[in-house]
Amino acid sequence: MGDFDGLVAIVTGGASGIGAAVTRKLLAGGAKVAVLDLDAAGAPGSLAIVTDVGDDASVRAAVEHAARELGGIDIVINNAGIGSQGTIEDNDDEEWHRVLNINVLGMARVARAALPHLRTSNAGAIVNVGSIVATAGIPDRVLYTAAKGAVLSMTLAMAADHVREGIRVNAVNPGTVDTPWVDRLLEKADDPAAERAALEARQPHGRLVSMDEVADAILYLASPRSGSTTGTSLAVDGGMHGLRLRPQ
Repeated sequence: MGDFDGLVAIVTGGASGIGAAVTRKLLAGGAKVAVLDLDAAGAPGSLAIVTDVGDDASVRAAVEHAARELGGIDIVINNAGIGSQGTIEDNDDEEWHRVLNINVLGMARVARAALPHLRTSNAGAIVNVGSIVATAGIPDRVLYTAAKGAVLSMTLAMAADHVREGIRVNAVNPGTVDTPWVDRLLEKADDPAAERAALEARQPHGRLVSMDEVADAILYLASPRSGSTTGTSLAVDGGMHGLRLRPQ
């Protein structure tokens, strides 16, 4: 018997990267999984639904489709998001609205649409994917930091609102993860090898975090085995958040 036998999960942004790793592990654990993604072609999962988390009608239709086809919703993994670079001077209002709409309101839309189904579950859980930038100042990430800081605070408030309904809400805050998105950033650098080495050195354990490591943390928080864990943020960052090592 797997930890997720008989449970239904939805994973936003589940067609690639961390979301795909989470989806594969949920399936291996016995869950039925609906992947909600803008590009759902070839996504792992029991059901793939083209979804724009930036649009409320798209989200509501996708969530209802997943619940109808798979028999309810027990777990929500709010993983979909976009990146942003720059200081406070570098992004205009349009870019602020775009990033906040996807990274913050997108999670709110999915959770809001799923709540009626989560309330009928005996294992209701939401896991929001945050970032190390919510708890540590990282250069050239002001807009992304604002969004992920909002995700962290929103997670705590949601946990307080829904704990007595039997719905747990937690967050995972990854460090720099070895994903296709990071690969694309590195390709734009003047010296990709040097930039990768700098990113690895920034994390105390000396390497990028793997997608599977983040996925395992998400599954821990989503699992019914974590029934007494809510309102928590779990850092998966090689010690970047809490450790202060002396230079070698």
